[in-house]
Amino acid sequence: MTQAQEQQAQHYCLFETALGTCGVAWSEHGLTRVNLPERDRAAIERRLQAGKRSSAEPPAVVRNVIAALQRYMAGTPVAFDDVLIDWTGVDDFRRDVYDAARKVGWGETVTYGELAKRAGYDGQAQEVGQAMARNPVPVVMPCHRVLASGGKLGGFSAYGGTLTKERLLILEGVGSPRLPGL
Repeated sequence: MTQAQEQQAQHYCLFETALGTCGVAWSEHGLTRVNLPERDRAAIERRLQAGKRSSAEPPAVVRNVIAALQRYMAGTPVAFDDVLIDWTGVDDFRRDVYDAARKVGWGETVTYGELAKRAGYDGQAQEVGQAMARNPVPVVMPCHRVLASGGKLGGFSAYGGTLTKERLLILEGVGSPRLPGL
């Protein structure tokens, strides 16, 4: 966490979805973190508290994000284009990559190489993969829609790893690189 992030107040809350308990964190500048379901509620809370965040009742804008995440995890197509994200401490490269990834819609996938090209960094697929691994707001910034070459799953840094990535892709009707139909 950068010094600027430490100086601004951040809060978090947990909420239930069809896939399990999730968490979000926010600052006055927007969403700072999304935590997907983990082994238990306490694990999510510990992870969110690690950023020196305090539990709080979410403001209306964050409640709207939570409602959208709940619809998404119930299998309803949701676009998160209008969600304000606090990109404090995110370098220009990652910001460009994240902006390009946010344009990959429900049920679509791209490879790391294709995303690098779309973001203006042709030939930097590996660096794009590293940026995806550092994504603080999965689903809202849909890193799960970015695949390795040949349509392989690649990595996924959220709890559950590639099984969680696969589950999100199946939820969107994409199929799975391990299953027919992708």
